[in-house]
Amino acid sequence: MFKEYTTIREVAGPLLLVEQVEGATYEELVQITLPDGSHRRGKVLEVDGDRALIQLFEGAAGVDVEQSRVRFLGKGIELGVSLDMLGRVFDGIGNPIDDGPEILPEKRLDINGLPINPYAREFPREFIQTGISAIDGLNTLVRGQKLPIFSGSGLPHNRLAAQIARQAKVITGEQFAVVFGAMGITFEESQYFQDEFKRTGAIERAVLFLNLADDPAIERISTPRMTLTAAEYLAFEKDMHILVILTDMTNYCEALREVSAARKEIPGRRGYPGYLYTDLATIYERAGRIEGRNGSITLIPILTMPEDDKNHPIPDLTGYITEGQIVLSRQMHYQNIMPPIDVQQSLSRLRQKGVGPGRTREDHNDLFGQLYAAYAHGKHAQELAVILGEAALTEMDKLYFQFADTFEEVYIGQGEQTDRSIDETLDLSWKLLSVFPNMELKRIHKEFLEKYMTKFREKKEETITA
Repeated sequence: MFKEYTTIREVAGPLLLVEQVEGATYEELVQITLPDGSHRRGKVLEVDGDRALIQLFEGAAGVDVEQSRVRFLGKGIELGVSLDMLGRVFDGIGNPIDDGPEILPEKRLDINGLPINPYAREFPREFIQTGISAIDGLNTLVRGQKLPIFSGSGLPHNRLAAQIARQAKVITGEQFAVVFGAMGITFEESQYFQDEFKRTGAIERAVLFLNLADDPAIERISTPRMTLTAAEYLAFEKDMHILVILTDMTNYCEALREVSAARKEIPGRRGYPGYLYTDLATIYERAGRIEGRNGSITLIPILTMPEDDKNHPIPDLTGYITEGQIVLSRQMHYQNIMPPIDVQQSLSRLRQKGVGPGRTREDHNDLFGQLYAAYAHGKHAQELAVILGEAALTEMDKLYFQFADTFEEVYIGQGEQTDRSIDETLDLSWKLLSVFPNMELKRIHKEFLEKYMTKFREKKEETITA
């Protein structure tokens, strides 16, 4: 039997202070019974002697200090997991919202899992294909990597998230699934994600956790942990390769700040709690590979940068923990380039571990260096043209100038319905670079020029002749 307490001493926003409590523990689930017999849920945020501070999930409206009863349930928030989760949609705390039956769990797991022990980590390797050239070709995603997307308010990061979730796959043919967690989204965005997954059939290999903007802040804090708990079960117990997408981490951090303010904690930068870095690390570091396990968790957290400021605490701290970033460009968005990925600002620090023979193709690394250099040269030529006029450019500068425009329109701006294989991306790279004489392609080994460029130019000449 659980003991019930009627010793609520204070209600402050979504927080309850209960006194004369015995044996309460941090993160323990709590049930509050209101005078009308209805129930509220909460969890223990802090224990100080015989006093417990409780965060309510549904808010404190209707809680009577004198008549409400509090029961401590002796366990943390748990998620019932099984393979039946695939193809299902849940709310932010794991309740089905797709009109399907309740999950019959194989086991119940505490959502507050632990980061992977660095000693047990296996280095990320092998390629994950997203079908997006700007990622696959230039900012390659590797199994076990943490690669965030830095966006700005109003940019199409949710459309990009849906595209990655639809198209992502491992080209080795192993079991693969997407676990998708959305925090603080609108009802329309929730419908969009569900419709996109169902329209393309991607729902069959996906698990969705959707937390709406009008749901309680405490639920928003639980959503990424629910998502990663499901991913850990599928990856490390069912030997699947899992891609976790979390959007929007900024909404998560805002909820964390709201709870911290309610607890009257001393604020850190921009009012966020001083433990924001640690809290984010407990989420991000649950992704990776573990020695002796066949599965893996690859993480793409998406966050919006307030005022497009990369030095804001959320992107700043995220950058310290993760291995690179994909940055979306507002200017490219205004030019109707989709996805508007700024490849010069973006970086995948583990790219080289996922490319090359046996992973993508032998010419991948050389093409990356040459494309990046040619695009940078072209952008520099465009800046010179603005200052000095196009007449001041050499013929080669003009060639690079035109290349930069074509590269953005064709290579980056592939559209959100185009799914390119890695071979198609690399072949497109050769096609774009074919406008330059071989003497300009200094970052590509001679044997690759002879094998691929010569072959491509022969095909091009045959097409012109025909």
